[in-house]
Amino acid sequence: MATTTLKTKAGAKEPAPANQPAEVRFRMRITKGETIALGPGKVALLEAVRKHGSISAAARSLDMSYRRAWLLIDELNRSLQSPATLSEQGGQSGGGCVLTPVGENIIRLYRDVEARAEAACAEQIASLTKLLKP
Repeated sequence: MATTTLKTKAGAKEPAPANQPAEVRFRMRITKGETIALGPGKVALLEAVRKHGSISAAARSLDMSYRRAWLLIDELNRSLQSPATLSEQGGQSGGGCVLTPVGENIIRLYRDVEARAEAACAEQIASLTKLLKP
C-alpha cells in the first residue's frame, strides 16, 4: 500500500510531502478468532528483541511502551505451540529476552512471504504507483 500520511511526534497524522516517493508495504495478519496471532507489528517486535536482547530495549527502539511490547510478546507466545521468545528474570544483568528457533523461523517465513508477494505483484504495484501524483 502506498503511504500517503506521516506520523508526527505527537502521533497526529499529516499529509505526506508531494516529493516523497511512494512506499509499498504488505501487511499480512494471521488471526485466530479475535486475536491477531501474527502480524507486521509482532514481527517487527521480534526483530527488535533479536537486535537488542530485551523487551524493554526493543520497545524503546520501536517507540512503544514496555507494557504494550510485553503484551504483544505474551499474546504471540500464547498463540503458538512453542514460544517465540524466552525471557530471563532480572538480576545484576537486568535479565533479557532471546528468540527461540520458532521466533527466528517466524521472522524468516514472514519476510519471505512479503518478498514473494511483492515479486509476484511487481507489475500491478508499478501500475498502481504510476497513478500517483509525481
